Amino acid sequence: MTVTIEKERPRQPEIIDLLHQSDLYAQSLYPAESNHLVDIETLEKPDVSFFVARHNGAIVGCCALVDAKDRTGEIKRMFVDPRARGLKIGRRLLEHIEAHGRDLGMKAIRLETGIRQPEAIGLYRSAGYRDIGPFGSYQPDPLSLFMEKPLG
Repeated sequence: MTVTIEKERPRQPEIIDLLHQSDLYAQSLYPAESNHLVDIETLEKPDVSFFVARHNGAIVGCCALVDAKDRTGEIKRMFVDPRARGLKIGRRLLEHIEAHGRDLGMKAIRLETGIRQPEAIGLYRSAGYRDIGPFGSYQPDPLSLFMEKPLG
């Protein structure tokens, strides 16, 4: 099995399709006011690093790291194609994005995820992420879970 993770541009047909799948999944779980998805224009900004996971050349996952300009980064748009689940793509993306954060000199990585995503929550907790309060522009939301992992 060959899995690669590289920084790529998000505006590719296969990635747009993957992001659309992610949108539909989030919309099936949460009301609009609890969905904190960023659009493709945001993913193209200079302070965003966008990574693509490929399995034998096919795009199977993606994630972005947004530089908060306070020595922290935020994970956005982490999504793995359901057909590729079980290949540990999410864990590989997470490890890659953490290494990238370290390379940028970040002291911590944060994220917001929904409470109805036990697989994602389990992945983050097993990787050392701990619950924190809302950060940045987030407001308290009973459907959101905020997490952080110090990088060292």
